[in-house]
Amino acid sequence: MNVSKVMVVGAGQMGSGIAQVCAQAGYQVLLNDLKQELIERGLGVINKNLSRNVEKGRMTAEEKQDVLGLLIPSTDLSDAKDVDLVIEAAVENMEIKSKIFAQLDEFAPAHTILASNTSSLPITEIAAVTKRPEKVIGMHFMNPVPVMKLVEIIRGLATADEVYQVIEEMTKTLKKVPVEVNDFPGFVSNRVLMPMINEAIYTLYEGVATKEAIDEVMKLGMNHPMGPLTLADFIGLDTCLYIMETLHEGFGDDKYRPCPLLRKYVKAGWLGKKTGRGFYTYE
Repeated sequence: MNVSKVMVVGAGQMGSGIAQVCAQAGYQVLLNDLKQELIERGLGVINKNLSRNVEKGRMTAEEKQDVLGLLIPSTDLSDAKDVDLVIEAAVENMEIKSKIFAQLDEFAPAHTILASNTSSLPITEIAAVTKRPEKVIGMHFMNPVPVMKLVEIIRGLATADEVYQVIEEMTKTLKKVPVEVNDFPGFVSNRVLMPMINEAIYTLYEGVATKEAIDEVMKLGMNHPMGPLTLADFIGLDTCLYIMETLHEGFGDDKYRPCPLLRKYVKAGWLGKKTGRGFYTYE
């Protein structure tokens, strides 16, 4: 099983980052989204990232053009008909992902591996909508994708060993570090991170300290590069809430209950950096 052509479904922040690192590793990449303008926006972000690399002397202008030349826009999932691997990076919603995987299963050749960049949803459940559950796997990249080294590789109940091996090797070609994880809500990264962020929000909600003080304690006392409330703003408070709800539902344990303040902010549309306001205000 050899991977040479990849399709990335979703041209947002994560999808465009995944497409960029795949193209930089020499893979031909179909960048797919619902509308041409969404793909163009994603390609614009990639272009900006690569230009920065050229300015900093990390790559030449020719290398940048070579990478851009490997990216092909796609607005139709049937374009999966000649790819070896699909990495889905659509919105974190089981209904939407299930629909995408059912269609990909129909269009992609029998040998194609279908991977999801989900940050918390069960791979086994996603795989169940396909006729190839043994070829479905999780590839959870970290944000920002071009910078962060980790990829959590999640085996579903039916994922074949050979498929795991192919994805592990392919991840290394992206200059990433693959870490094997079993299929539990939130995997490792978000099962550990999100309750910490949620607890920081409770600490603010209960008036234990100001947001600045909470962030400062975690940065200076625990050597975190960024405080948990700032990090929540960067991740998106809607995403944080969704993952906490997934953990709460998946484990049925009240220690994962989302903080009421988090719910209030999401209802107010204060989703963090992307909306200009979360725990902090952004220009």
